[in-house]
Amino acid sequence: MARAFLFAVVLLVTTVPALADEPAKPAAEPWAFKPPVRVNPDRKGGGDSVNPVDSFIRAKLAEHKLTLSAAADKPTLLRRVTFDLTGLPPTPAELAAFLKDDSPDAYEKVVDRLLKSPQFGERAALFYLDAVRYAESDGFKADDPRPHAWRYRDYVIQSFNADKPYDRFLKEQIAGDELFPGDTAALVATGFLRHYPDEYNAVNCEQRRQEILNDMTDTVGAAFLGVTVGCARCHDHKTDPISQDDYYRLQAAFVGYKPADVPLDAKAQVEYERKLKAWEEKTAGVQAKMDEIAKPHRDKAMAKERMRFDPDYAKLLDVPEEKCTPFEKQIRAMVAAQVYSAKKFNPTTLKGSEKEKWDALAKELAAFDPDKPKPPPTAMTMSEVGPTPPPQRLLKRGNWRTPGKELSIGVLSAITEDVPKAKPTAKTSGRRTVLANWVASADNPLTARVAVNRIWQQHFGRGIVASASDFGATGEMPTHPELLDWLATQLVNPDRKGGGDVQPWSLKHIHRLIVTSATYRQASRGNEAAAKVDPENKLLWQMPRKRLDGEALRDAMLSVSGELNPKAGGPSVQPELPAELREQHKSWKPTADAVERNRRSVYVAVKRNLRYPLFALFDSPDRCETCSRRFVTTTAPQSLALMNDSIVLDFAASLAKRVTKAAGSDPDKAIDTAFTLALSRSPTTEEQATAKAFLTKHKGPFADAVTDLCHSLLNLNEFLYVD
Repeated sequence: MARAFLFAVVLLVTTVPALADEPAKPAAEPWAFKPPVRVNPDRKGGGDSVNPVDSFIRAKLAEHKLTLSAAADKPTLLRRVTFDLTGLPPTPAELAAFLKDDSPDAYEKVVDRLLKSPQFGERAALFYLDAVRYAESDGFKADDPRPHAWRYRDYVIQSFNADKPYDRFLKEQIAGDELFPGDTAALVATGFLRHYPDEYNAVNCEQRRQEILNDMTDTVGAAFLGVTVGCARCHDHKTDPISQDDYYRLQAAFVGYKPADVPLDAKAQVEYERKLKAWEEKTAGVQAKMDEIAKPHRDKAMAKERMRFDPDYAKLLDVPEEKCTPFEKQIRAMVAAQVYSAKKFNPTTLKGSEKEKWDALAKELAAFDPDKPKPPPTAMTMSEVGPTPPPQRLLKRGNWRTPGKELSIGVLSAITEDVPKAKPTAKTSGRRTVLANWVASADNPLTARVAVNRIWQQHFGRGIVASASDFGATGEMPTHPELLDWLATQLVNPDRKGGGDVQPWSLKHIHRLIVTSATYRQASRGNEAAAKVDPENKLLWQMPRKRLDGEALRDAMLSVSGELNPKAGGPSVQPELPAELREQHKSWKPTADAVERNRRSVYVAVKRNLRYPLFALFDSPDRCETCSRRFVTTTAPQSLALMNDSIVLDFAASLAKRVTKAAGSDPDKAIDTAFTLALSRSPTTEEQATAKAFLTKHKGPFADAVTDLCHSLLNLNEFLYVD
């Protein structure tokens, strides 16, 4: 019996690969591959609505004999829209101004103020960075830092704040160096292609190269097109009309990739090189003596490093780069980066007289430090090995060891079969330009739909298509397909009825349409009858409650405690870790300046192998791959951290200081101030009485009692959730 079972297992295993080679049945064209159809919202139910969004929502509700809920009260609405558009709570002054403003467009004025706020881009960027797997370290075991990655993060924030047209935004990230030469922002934008996880010390360079190409291809498909192109890596897609040829034709855009850290200011670079040459001439004698000591050690280290590689890889170091083929240039660069990194000599390994000589020379060299120039700002970008890329081949079963037929640049054939011929530049193949123009085309049925769906998801917690990066047959169907198409066409070609005379591809326009709708302004407390008809609230008969993500939670605590540093941009910061993690993660060096540590969470370093604990606790992704939607978990450690973590206790103490500074020793005023700061509302009569009894009965000093009260407010569901 056992032998028969084993034989059956072996037979099954050995026949599966053959099945993988069988051609897949042609998949039917899914809805998302068809051009959006713009339905006039006036033809839908509730056509008299001021905001077209509501016409579509009301029509769908009417089909099920449901209606929108009543509007939320002003404090609730202000807190909701302020968090949604900026990721921060409203200030007491903003709340007072909104409550005082009785004009018909009071709310619209708030929305316009928030959209113009620099905090808008910081909030919108968070979800976009999830989708493009932005990180500041390599991942894998070494998880080495990427010190220049933050410039891409700042580029994204600045682009959202400037309302850069979304088509231009996408083109810059795929082919900014080709399409917009001389544009520094476009050059930084190509950093999008550099955010792949990378095992930089891997010795199998061909496999490493293919994994990088797969990551770039899969991420473009998921983040920009909302389709799982990666499913066609080994065979034709089983459910969507994406062939294996399509996959590798898309990948052909990146096959000549060349990572490059480049200076952003050409003039500054020339001046730097001039000063560096002068410094090297001054220190030539000292450096020659130091090199004489270090050379034997360096040569030994490099020889050892070189031996790790296959001889066919290692011998490329003996060939001038200009004599290598495009493919060999890519492999050579991987080998060289590891072998030549061994040149970094560690003087602590020296002993005896050698160490004494080295230390004396190092002291002599240090005297010239004032003359040594600092390199100019550098960006992490992507270029290519040259105008002619390596051949792109279809990989049988997705295996880099079994290359098949050669393919050229192409796109998804179910949408477009003919693509323009790539026009090489002096340094690149021009293929990324072909892909960028197709992805960002107004005729592409996927791109605009995916973009507006992600914005809808940001505001309602769930997209019109819940599977935000899978618009294929296995993804979720849209709950309001006509609304999705209307928003997509409104993004590409806005009209006056949709919200005024705005530029095409304006993301802020879509944000404004959504948050000024009656659908968005509903209260979060619905009715039992509606819940029986639509228990998941897919039809939006009430506004969904949303829990703050870890970044917004930290920012909210910083804000209400008065500790938030609003400084924008620049290198990332590293806040203090909990005590139990400090010994374990010594590479995480907390930023020395406490004020700098208290910058917004979008500026906290994103290390793949160590997510900041508060963010990880509240479901932030690890950024090893694209993340289309953050799912919300509820766990005991979340509550325990809010109750006991020293960081949260410090926030409570700072909030209490802010309260007592404003209220003195007046308990009633202290309670009202604390509630207004933390919850953006005044306490009810019952809450006021309960809180006052707590302060009165507290056995410690008044300041300690207020601290405990503030800590309680930070633990309320009302603080953690947005209604």
